[in-house]
Amino acid sequence: MQKKIRNFSIIAHIDHGKSTLADRLIEFCGGISEREKEEQLLDTMEIEKERGITIKAQSVRLNYKGYILNLIDTPGHVDFSYEVSKSLKSSEGALLVVDATQGVEAQTLANVYLALENDLEIIPVINKIDLPSAEPERVAEEIEQTIGIPAEEAIFVSAKTGEGIGELLDAIVERIPAPSGDPDAPTKALIYDSWFDNYLGAICLVRVFDGSISKGEEVLVMGTGKKHKVLELFYPHPLRKLSTEKIDTGEIGVVVMGLKNLADIRVGDTITSAKNPAKEPAVQFEEPKSFVFAGLYPIDTDKFEDLREALEKLKLNDSSITFEPETSQALGFGFRVGFLGMLHMEVVKERLEREFGLELIATAPSVTYRVKLTDGSIVEISNPSQLPPVNKIEKIYEPYVKATILTPAEYVGNLIPFLNEKRGIQTKMDYLSPERVLLEYEIPLNEIVTDFYDKLKTLTRGYASFDYEPIGYREGDLVKMDIRVAGEVVDALSVIVPKAKAERKGRELIKKMKELIPRQLFEVALQASIGNKIIARENIKALRKDVTAKCYGGDISRKRKLLEKQKEGKKRMKAIGKVSIPQEAFLSVLKID
Repeated sequence: MQKKIRNFSIIAHIDHGKSTLADRLIEFCGGISEREKEEQLLDTMEIEKERGITIKAQSVRLNYKGYILNLIDTPGHVDFSYEVSKSLKSSEGALLVVDATQGVEAQTLANVYLALENDLEIIPVINKIDLPSAEPERVAEEIEQTIGIPAEEAIFVSAKTGEGIGELLDAIVERIPAPSGDPDAPTKALIYDSWFDNYLGAICLVRVFDGSISKGEEVLVMGTGKKHKVLELFYPHPLRKLSTEKIDTGEIGVVVMGLKNLADIRVGDTITSAKNPAKEPAVQFEEPKSFVFAGLYPIDTDKFEDLREALEKLKLNDSSITFEPETSQALGFGFRVGFLGMLHMEVVKERLEREFGLELIATAPSVTYRVKLTDGSIVEISNPSQLPPVNKIEKIYEPYVKATILTPAEYVGNLIPFLNEKRGIQTKMDYLSPERVLLEYEIPLNEIVTDFYDKLKTLTRGYASFDYEPIGYREGDLVKMDIRVAGEVVDALSVIVPKAKAERKGRELIKKMKELIPRQLFEVALQASIGNKIIARENIKALRKDVTAKCYGGDISRKRKLLEKQKEGKKRMKAIGKVSIPQEAFLSVLKID
């Protein structure tokens, strides 16, 4: 039985056709009937179908010529590389999908390196050969040059028309090794995904490395040290439950233990037998590190506990988010949430709003800084408002990343000034072919967490691809810029910026906020400041009633008296007036550059 199992992932750059290829494989193996057919079958969330991206890795079990194929579709976007690494830990092989019109892209390379680290058998698949502009032979050569996999090993397919799918399935059976593992050894099953079901509680998706899991037996979750009874087992399928009594060595399956407490289960943990436990876990998993932090606050302050519950449930399904409570003078109670990147932040906020019916305000994203104090100690801060007073700071260190950018050669002239403006340091520039250039830069993470990706796509008409990995902290000349509205600091709008750019950023932000904050009945001063020094100011004029309208002619002193009376009233109003700041003003911080 074990010799007939093949576990494989699909990896690719975003939009190269992974989900469509998964649909064709499921269809070809009879996994769904004609009636159940729909696009992007493994993308089960509304938001995935709308945006045409995969956010969650999904699994499905297929039968082909007497073999059991466990397919794991993975996300392509840089922010979801953690999902990719989880899937690769559970596989023996990977299908590397490359678009026949686009060629090798930045995330293609990043995902290949992940697969090679895990010693996987890689099958290059050149997709979209049905398109008129397809050049499969050239792309196969490019794969050989950049990755080192012989061009003749590539399989040409069209996921849209189904051409070459049979040949690909045969290659999966022939080239990908069967899972190793000892059926008689103590059970070791890696939890590589989990989610919350309203009827079944917390559910985990596992890959069994040794031994087996049977329905009704008592198992031990090694990370928590707790024992649970297995209530139900089934094989993964996007449309229906395929129940089973046992999940054997090398197989992938879903385990239901009736867990109500979300803390009892963690991705990367190992399930073993309670009677005969294994000595060590199946796989050592690195905890994902958050790069981008933002405050999430419910618009309705009574919904704070609902937001906590929603974040706990979402963390079960997406273990890469971190959160802790925080308060803001402007926004009340909320959470400081850590994300893997900007797209991840957008998706999590949208999922919280859709799946849990919440209305949220997000503050400007920031990264984690290390601050060396004058007494020699080092503190880490992820929120600008935590920055110690200037007289206590000796140095501020900011995180840097290594950015890999693949671009058509004609756009290099646009990109280099843009990357220099973002404080990037060039470390490599390679012409992979006369038309394609690989650029490597070391860039402060702070510069890429807002709209870097959008600008990169605009400058290259959508052709450049981008991937990054953290490379540690370096000293930076940074300052905290506060925004004051009517003299009061709005803590949610504070940002940490390079000293050289502070004045320009302050002016732009104040100008933008002047357009967004509605006029009040009194004059409102908007200021950007560094410490006590004001670096930019704009005034929002007061809404005025024409109090002199009733004076027809007569002495000027009558008009002056009425205007003075109005002026006094405005002063009193200013002393007690509070300015309500709309959501767009918080978002404007993201767009300033």
